[in-house]
Amino acid sequence: MKKILTILGARPQFIKAAAVSRAISKADELQETLVHTGQHFDQNMSDIFFEEMAIPKPDYNLNINSLSHGAMTGQMLKGIEKIIQEKMPDIVLVYGDTNSTIAGALAAKKLNVKVGHVEAGLRSFNNKMPEEINRILTDRISDLLFCPTDTAVKNLEKEGFVNYECKIVKNGDVMYDAALFYSELSAEKSSIISDLKLTNEKFILCTIHRQENTDDLNCLNSIVRALNRINKEIRIVFPMHPRTRKIIEKENIQLDFEPIEPVGYFDIIELLKNCSLVMTDSGGLQKEAYFFKNHCVTLREQTEWIETVECGFNIIAGSDEERIYKGYQKMLTKQSDFNVNLYGNGDASEVIVHQLIENL
Repeated sequence: MKKILTILGARPQFIKAAAVSRAISKADELQETLVHTGQHFDQNMSDIFFEEMAIPKPDYNLNINSLSHGAMTGQMLKGIEKIIQEKMPDIVLVYGDTNSTIAGALAAKKLNVKVGHVEAGLRSFNNKMPEEINRILTDRISDLLFCPTDTAVKNLEKEGFVNYECKIVKNGDVMYDAALFYSELSAEKSSIISDLKLTNEKFILCTIHRQENTDDLNCLNSIVRALNRINKEIRIVFPMHPRTRKIIEKENIQLDFEPIEPVGYFDIIELLKNCSLVMTDSGGLQKEAYFFKNHCVTLREQTEWIETVECGFNIIAGSDEERIYKGYQKMLTKQSDFNVNLYGNGDASEVIVHQLIENL
């Protein structure tokens, strides 16, 4: 039996990994151990969260959070290295672009253990983003590169990965697997639409959390001005990230709409199902808008999910007030055919498991 050590640090990673873990559990040839670094500490990461969402509880929790990038990554390296030496896995599986991702990949490679990177090949082409550095470095030392899209595969080919000792696999998007699975449960598990009195009301789902927006007060103020303006025409539903809340409160930035507390995945799915438009700087939410047949206005200057823009489901507005407002006007009433297969057929997890069995 081949042993897999999976490194996770943020709630979205657990949601993605849940789909793969379900597929792994059905394979007699594979055994998985889950490690939670603790990077994104969240009270929702509780027993109830794992039980309700059918996510296996981590076998290890390193409880590493609220540190600088360097200190956090260093402590993760130390903790993950110890677990690798104890468990002696055949491969370390990492997801996405967090500090947990690069720490897991580095720890494995230093110990001559194979690395599998889920969501390989994504590029924003903005090296000021910590996430971009993490994903580039993780790709470079991975043995199995699991790409969600043709664009991701092409990015790796352009960077010369065909000349490296690695295998590039286009498997589809595991987040789509998760969306399909949890969308069947969300209506039963979530009451957010009735709680917020959104039944039969048009609204926009908006999130802001990226450092490029929250740490630049000019950007943040411009985005808020646009949202205040839009809220006069249609209600903004704004689950506020703790970092965003801290800065808005510290700088006394005026919101003309009432933010809500961060919400769980079931709530997000129901908001996505019922909203009229998504406005976000989150990479994941851009995709999920498409999954649930919604248009998106991206509050960044670039996106890793360029196919959503190329197909007209998403528009890049950046942080400029006028661009955001014009983007909102354009996308709110736009009609699109969402019957375009951008992210696979919902079987990305099965493809990954097949590749793990074949290559370990």
